[in-house]
Amino acid sequence: MSDSTNPEELTLAQVMLPEDANPRGNVHGGTLLKLAGTAGGGCATRHTRQRVVTVVMDSMTFEQPVCAGDLVTVHAQVTWTGRTSLETQVNSKAEHTVRGEIRQISTAYFVYVAIDEHGHPTPVRPMDIRTPEQQQLWETAEQRRAVRMQNRHESARI
Repeated sequence: MSDSTNPEELTLAQVMLPEDANPRGNVHGGTLLKLAGTAGGGCATRHTRQRVVTVVMDSMTFEQPVCAGDLVTVHAQVTWTGRTSLETQVNSKAEHTVRGEIRQISTAYFVYVAIDEHGHPTPVRPMDIRTPEQQQLWETAEQRRAVRMQNRHESARI
């Protein structure tokens, strides 16, 4: 399921099955991470209309457990674009479909680089900021980018 009217957003939903979980019925974090990466990458690809590769994924914390049988909905949206890269925010929720209870599971940020047919970085279309919410997302993405760049420079000095 996706929002076909806005190429800067994408929503996926999947029922978690027993094979997604450990023997106690809790869904593996890697399963949720893969679903988040799929949504973020799909969203980035829709925006760029190019192949993209993951460069960074900020930490992903799991705020609530997810159980086999839960419906997980993952919503991704573009929050920032650079010359050849872009960031997507991915929010995950789990729904106990019988009780109708929806829980916030996690928020993660993925950075992708668009690549051409030779595997080289290629320019991306700038994000079209139309709302105050998008402007706020852009500004906080700029702050995360600054922290990433600072950490990168500090790591290079070690």
